[in-house]
Amino acid sequence: MEIPKKMRAAVLYDFNDYRIVERDVPSPGPDEVLVKIDACGICGTDVKVITQGMPNMGPMGEFIIGHEYAGTIIAKGDTVDEFDIGNRVVVEIHKGCGRCRNCIMGQYTACLNYGDTSKGHRANGLTTNGGFAQYAVNHVNTLYNLPDHITFDESITITTAGTCLYGIDMAGGYIPGDNVLIIGPGPIGLMSTQLAKALGAGKVILSGTRDERLELGKKLGADYIINVKKENLNDRVKELTDGLGADLVLEAAGGKESLQQALENVRKGGRIVILAFYKDKVCADISLAVKFGVNIYTVRGEGNMSVGRALSLMSQGRITGKPLLTHYFPLDKLHEAFKTFVERTDGAMKVVIHPQE
Repeated sequence: MEIPKKMRAAVLYDFNDYRIVERDVPSPGPDEVLVKIDACGICGTDVKVITQGMPNMGPMGEFIIGHEYAGTIIAKGDTVDEFDIGNRVVVEIHKGCGRCRNCIMGQYTACLNYGDTSKGHRANGLTTNGGFAQYAVNHVNTLYNLPDHITFDESITITTAGTCLYGIDMAGGYIPGDNVLIIGPGPIGLMSTQLAKALGAGKVILSGTRDERLELGKKLGADYIINVKKENLNDRVKELTDGLGADLVLEAAGGKESLQQALENVRKGGRIVILAFYKDKVCADISLAVKFGVNIYTVRGEGNMSVGRALSLMSQGRITGKPLLTHYFPLDKLHEAFKTFVERTDGAMKVVIHPQE
């Protein structure tokens, strides 16, 4: 395939200052491929990168943002035999150093050399250049072949699904028959809803404040939905779980009260997984967890090859990303796209950028 010398890319120059500029098309290293990007999704983490920054972020004026992307391989390094030119691929964000204890144990999203490219770590769109561009290089460890029936647009939800699946993994993984409460019907919460159902949960309960998202959650597998503005969450969860509380709570809201809600609605000896980032410090009665033997887990991103396993579930039709996709923009309208995402214009949820348009 013909490879141009220049491309358009969204470069972060300062907080709240990102520009669509011309950059050189990167060349893949020996164990990398060059991906022509067909779709890149906007995530809440992108907003944090732009407004607040993230640990070990790339240098201002050079750093290309965006981390949920998919496209076509158009060039590859000398040692790459795992993929072929022309393969349709979706990427995961993190490529650990591969040499620290965490990476060896599969916890590469918590790599002990996080941000140190000299030791091999990469987190595309977080510490190294990402996907709001027409082209990007990716290490082979971060690529998955896309089945023909999954579109590039739908595939950008795979990292979201991978994060949810990793959270369930960290909490033990085995949930058939368990009652699962999911707090927050955003993309993470809606993917968690589907995954809990696909993995055999007993009752899947989804709570939130937006009726339209809760109703979507019901269509995607929630057995019960609770609008906390209209119903008492604690009373309703007790009613649905015979007074015991949820076996597993997936906290996907990141609100001021959501961790407290999780603590009050998990059963004694149950588990809580925090999937959300919080905007500010959170005040919650952690002594409830100590008093009742509740274990609290957190995850960063999509470790333990969870993206590949989530992709398998999507390929089988057990989960879908299509209902989460609400808006589409070319790269040149990225500012409008972010405004749409942040302000939730017309119910915006997953906003997709098409860099080639």
